Amino acid sequence: MFTRDESLAIDVRGHSIAGTLIVPDTRMPGVLFLHGWGGNQLQMAARAREIAALGCACLTVDLRGHAKTATQQATVTREDNLADALAAYDHLAGEAAVDDQQIAIVGSSYGGYLATILTSLRPVKWLGLRAPALYKDTDWTSPKIALRELQGLEAYRRMMIEAQDNRSLRAATAYRGDVLIVESAHDTIIPRAVIDNYRNAFGGARSLTYRVIDGADHALTDPACRQAYTTLLVNWITEMVAGKRAGDAASQKRLQEVMKTQQSAAA
Repeated sequence: MFTRDESLAIDVRGHSIAGTLIVPDTRMPGVLFLHGWGGNQLQMAARAREIAALGCACLTVDLRGHAKTATQQATVTREDNLADALAAYDHLAGEAAVDDQQIAIVGSSYGGYLATILTSLRPVKWLGLRAPALYKDTDWTSPKIALRELQGLEAYRRMMIEAQDNRSLRAATAYRGDVLIVESAHDTIIPRAVIDNYRNAFGGARSLTYRVIDGADHALTDPACRQAYTTLLVNWITEMVAGKRAGDAASQKRLQEVMKTQQSAAA
């Protein structure tokens, strides 16, 4: 069983002594799901349940302007939705059952764009992106729904963008965790140039896994493509979590060996 140490200060008649409480570490990784523009948390539910079965706490949310707050879609901004994502992250990380040093974010399209920016504002160990979107840094407080025309996004997304010129790509260059990028082979919303921009920007990541789903469009309308993505994501999360647990087990074993050596020397 894994353990964790909690440093304590114990009061003794106006003084204090230091202590260490060693308890079983039953906390689990947390996974936050961020849907794309026009989507909702129901689209993430099946994948979240499969990943929860691996021993992870999963949180799905409806960003403002979607589902029950769809009436706000004409006015909601990227600033608003980034605030939503931050609040969701903080809620997940604050759960007693969650290890706040093992947080993953899984974002699709617009959600992938927000997720990448979020890595510059909160600790994120694992980042899964499906067809991540890209927007200009200008018009940050303009309604999100107006950006396609306002920013000429169809042309912008076919350009090679220098990382320093885009907030999401700047966050990607600073990210040092593990990344999964999934592209749809027949995506007419997020062209290959956007994927290439993200892949280039994540040069400092601990690991980068890139996959293309053949026959898939942006929305994964084909059930077979949806299942292919679910399988990719679940397998990747499994690999990441299993790797972390294997590393923890090795650390625990080394610590036990050191303690045994010290006890033998003291005897």
